[in-house]
Amino acid sequence: MNTLYPIFLKTEQLEVLIVGGGYVALEKLQFLFKSSPNACVTLVSPMLRAETKDFIQNKNVKVISRAFHSRYLKNKNIVIATTDNPKVNDRVYKLCRKKHILVNVADNPPRCDFYMGGIVTKGNLKIAISTNGKSPTLAKRLRQWLEAFLPEETDALLDKLYVYRNKLKGDFEQKVLAMNKLTEKLLEQDD
Repeated sequence: MNTLYPIFLKTEQLEVLIVGGGYVALEKLQFLFKSSPNACVTLVSPMLRAETKDFIQNKNVKVISRAFHSRYLKNKNIVIATTDNPKVNDRVYKLCRKKHILVNVADNPPRCDFYMGGIVTKGNLKIAISTNGKSPTLAKRLRQWLEAFLPEETDALLDKLYVYRNKLKGDFEQKVLAMNKLTEKLLEQDD
């Protein structure tokens, strides 16, 4: 059973720390900035790949070119450990748990408070996909399928629904009923 609770975070209002500078760190940075281009990130690693340096150009990333130290957790809300050293990752995990900081240790589901699932984006529509840490590859394939399946006009539809919703009169319940009635045709199937 998948007991995860999906949320969408305003990462420009949070402090994210990535520990590590290799390929996994780059993958996490790419994933984060694809969905949240204004994210506030600090990356700590004594080594940084050239590809990672290139990627973070013109992005809100502070780089600390040192080994991880507990002081780098100060004021952080989310931490992602991506090093190839299990001892460092375990230390990051334990310190974060002690300080009540959400932590994700890459490729170690038991050491994760959250997973970075597949995310489908079509304009203002965003859909998160989780396999409960069982198969990130399947989440990636479902994301690709949904991105290809959803029409490009999705954002225009959202804009029209937003305008319509703002014109509705009445209390919250009346507005919900009106929006449900308008959008129920989206689910009708031709036989």
